[in-house]
Amino acid sequence: MNETSSPPAPTALDAAPLRVLVTKIGLDGHDRGSRLVAAFLRDAGHEVIYTPPWQQVADVVTLAVQEDVDVIGVSSLATDHLIVPDLMDALRAAGLGHVAVVVGGIVPEQELPPLLEAGVRAVFGPGSSRDEIVGAVATWGVEARTAKLADGGFAR
Repeated sequence: MNETSSPPAPTALDAAPLRVLVTKIGLDGHDRGSRLVAAFLRDAGHEVIYTPPWQQVADVVTLAVQEDVDVIGVSSLATDHLIVPDLMDALRAAGLGHVAVVVGGIVPEQELPPLLEAGVRAVFGPGSSRDEIVGAVATWGVEARTAKLADGGFAR
């Protein structure tokens, strides 16, 4: 896993299930990995909103607003992770800068810095464990809720 910082320890804010949007943006239709991760997260007690492949950035932002998500997981097998900085900009423009975004899949080492600089919390590559993914999503989801509350939002 490549990350910008260590996630905070869980707090009482994580009492309600976290809401996690698992999606694929762009033209990549390979969804086996994202379906597996969605099942991991669901089995860990999170509410998972799963989209079919080929989502557009605007659609993901709309879903994030409608579903009041804490975390967005973007799966990339091809080069669709290169669209994620646009997603980050669109989330901030929609007032969703607190939502944690993680990327999973095949991301060449030289393409990691632009993702992390754009605000992606972590990139999980092949070999990332179930516990590593579920744990990171849980702690960053709590951080997202804390930031939302600090900005005047409300907890579920």
